[in-house]
Amino acid sequence: MHTFPAPDGTVLAYHESGAGEPLVCLPGGPMRASAYLGDLGGLADAGHRVVRLDLRGTGASGVPADPASYRVDRLVDDVEALREHLGLERLRLFGHSAGAALATLYTARLPERVSELVLVTPGVETTGGRVTPQDRLEVARLRADEPWFPQAYAAMEAIAAGRATEADWAAAAPLSHGRWDDAAREHRASGPAQRNPDAAAGYDTPGAYDPAEVRAALSAFGGRTLVVAAEYDVAAPPVPVTAAARAYPGATTVVLPRAGHFPWHDAPGEFTTAVTDFLTGA
Repeated sequence: MHTFPAPDGTVLAYHESGAGEPLVCLPGGPMRASAYLGDLGGLADAGHRVVRLDLRGTGASGVPADPASYRVDRLVDDVEALREHLGLERLRLFGHSAGAALATLYTARLPERVSELVLVTPGVETTGGRVTPQDRLEVARLRADEPWFPQAYAAMEAIAAGRATEADWAAAAPLSHGRWDDAAREHRASGPAQRNPDAAAGYDTPGAYDPAEVRAALSAFGGRTLVVAAEYDVAAPPVPVTAAARAYPGATTVVLPRAGHFPWHDAPGEFTTAVTDFLTGA
C-alpha cells in the first residue's frame, strides 16, 4: 500500500501489483474499497502495473473533513493528484461500474491527460444514457435455465418496479454474476464491509455533472477508449452500454459472453485478452 495527499489534505491510499506501464483503476460500488477488483482476472500478470485507488472514505484512504467532497465530480481532483504523485504525463485509466463515471468525468475535464480509457460494465447516466426496467428484465431472462431463476427473476421484477425490499436485493444477487458459485457468494458477502454507504449517498448527487456538457467535452478527447459490456449484466445491460459508447470518439466495444457485472470473475481469460489487446494495440 502507498499513500499520497489529496488537494484538501485527505490522505489517500493506492495498491500496486504487477509490473509494466501503470493502469490506474477506479472502483465502483459506488464508494467500495478497491480490494474487490483483486488482480482483475490476471491483468497484473499480463504485463500491466495495476494501480488500484481507494477512493476517499473507503479502504485504507482517509475520511475527508467535508462530506460534500464525496461527490463524483470533486473526486476528479483526487485522480489528478494521483497522476501527479505517480509522475505520469498521461494516464491509462480504468473505471468499473460507478467508477467509470469518475473516469469519464476526469477524461472530460482533462482529456490531454488520458491516453487510454477502459470502461468496464459502466453506468451510462454520465453521458445521458438510460437503462430501462425492460433492459434489465430482458437480460435477466437469459438465465431462465438456472435453478435459482424463479426467485431471482421475481426479485428483479420488484426491483424494476421500484418496490424492492432487502430480501429482493438478496434474492436477485445471482443475476449480477455469470456463475453463482462459491466465489460469487464470497464476493457478495464481502461487499457491505468494503462499501461506505454515507459516501455512496453523496457520490452521484444533483449538480455533479451535466450529460450534454460531458458529451461536448469528450469530443476533444484524442485518446483511445474501450467499453466492455457483459452479456448477463443486469446492472449495465449490453444494449444501453454499447449505445452509450458513441459518446467516446472512436470507441471500441466488446461484449463478453456469459459474463456478469464483474466480468474478470466470470471470464478472466476473455477479459484479460480484451483489455490487453486494446492497451497494446494488438
